[in-house]
Amino acid sequence: MTYSPALIVHVGGGILGVLAGFMAMLVRKGGRLHRAAGNAFVASMLLMAASGAYLAVTRSQRLNIVAGTFTFYLVATAWQTVRRRAGETGRLELALLFAGLAVGACALAFGWQAGQRPGRHGEAAAAYFIFGSVALLAVAGDARLQLRGGVTGARRLVRHLWRMGLALFIATVSFFLGMAGDPVLRRTGLRARLFPEAVRQTNLPAIPVILVVLLTLFWVLRLKFGRPEKRQAIATGPRGTSAVVGSPAVGIPNSG
Repeated sequence: MTYSPALIVHVGGGILGVLAGFMAMLVRKGGRLHRAAGNAFVASMLLMAASGAYLAVTRSQRLNIVAGTFTFYLVATAWQTVRRRAGETGRLELALLFAGLAVGACALAFGWQAGQRPGRHGEAAAAYFIFGSVALLAVAGDARLQLRGGVTGARRLVRHLWRMGLALFIATVSFFLGMAGDPVLRRTGLRARLFPEAVRQTNLPAIPVILVVLLTLFWVLRLKFGRPEKRQAIATGPRGTSAVVGSPAVGIPNSG
């Protein structure tokens, strides 16, 4: 059985992205392993999202088009947040703002169209509205970023973390729950290799999804409400190194 190059890139990027994402969340922040895992996560997730959106276009799967482009937007904006110095912004952030706005508007339009159809389309409408609403909320954050000329301190890291965490959540749901029932993978035989029947009949595929939610909430809440010295340690990592991929050391204000 042969697989298309786009499908191989999509599945391979998804596997590497999920593994790298979990590693980046679990290892010590600011260390060499954390930075390597972060770089691998960004690269693999961008490939996974782009190839997934392409496959969805060739199969006229609107919901997967939205999911793929939204995931690409999340990773790109999260990565760019820490690539810039604190308090800086640029043209790429503005371009990504309009890309996110387009994704959100299209998702809401697709949701309205699906809602007009009877039967099972109501479930798709709800998914479209969720994607569209979250995308527009993220775009509102981008607009604030532009108006303020960048973001600094804990807000900068929170912006990076929740977007990366949400992208990892989408990838994990797609891989462990969505792919387990994907009819295309069933026809190619790839689904059975990745998820044997004994695994699909249990709740095991849901465990990584729940773990992503808990880890993302833990780090976001710790950054927002933790003690200043703890937030500083998360931001700079050991020996003053950066705790996030591609970022210089970030100072956290001492206000509570």
